[in-house]
Amino acid sequence: MLSGIVPWQSVMGDAAPVVNAIKKLSLLPGGRQSCQWVRLFVLIGAMLGMVSSILVFQLGQARVWFAMSRDGLLPTVFSHIHPKFRTPSVATWVAGFVVGIPAGLLDIGTVSNLSNIGTLFAFVLVSIAVLILRFREPERHRSFRVPLGPLFPVLSIIFCVVLMMGLEVMTWMAFFAWLVVGLLIYFFYSRHRSEFAGIK
Repeated sequence: MLSGIVPWQSVMGDAAPVVNAIKKLSLLPGGRQSCQWVRLFVLIGAMLGMVSSILVFQLGQARVWFAMSRDGLLPTVFSHIHPKFRTPSVATWVAGFVVGIPAGLLDIGTVSNLSNIGTLFAFVLVSIAVLILRFREPERHRSFRVPLGPLFPVLSIIFCVVLMMGLEVMTWMAFFAWLVVGLLIYFFYSRHRSEFAGIK
């Protein structure tokens, strides 16, 4: 839709393409003053959307660590519950620092690329798990079934890998560094302390 308003070259590499496109419209000869108000509303909406999505990710990450700690995959300090608010307080504080410090030091492009590659890799792992469960445990109870079952996880893996391949080399290097850290934690701590360690 933006390419019908402004030349597509002008939005490449733009961090706020919609807001800047509306700004260009308002500066054109015959541009309306009402475009300034539209631009303000779009800007406020974008900022509120970013804040709310970051908050959801923060809350979700703290609870993921809480669940992993409860299962023995992380130290028990991450499953500490605040006596008054009944929330995973330590995990929330750690998540805040882990996200806040890099966000203040790195540019938004680098942070978003790291977030993208992590999310896409998680989707790949889920799709692989769906395929494995489909063939290893066909009798497992499922709430619903999708027609052409194996097709969609395979397509998901292909599309996610293609999107990951478009990311920068530095993003891949940081991704592999974090992956190595995660594997070290798993093999030297989580694997032996997990409540599922004795299950074959």
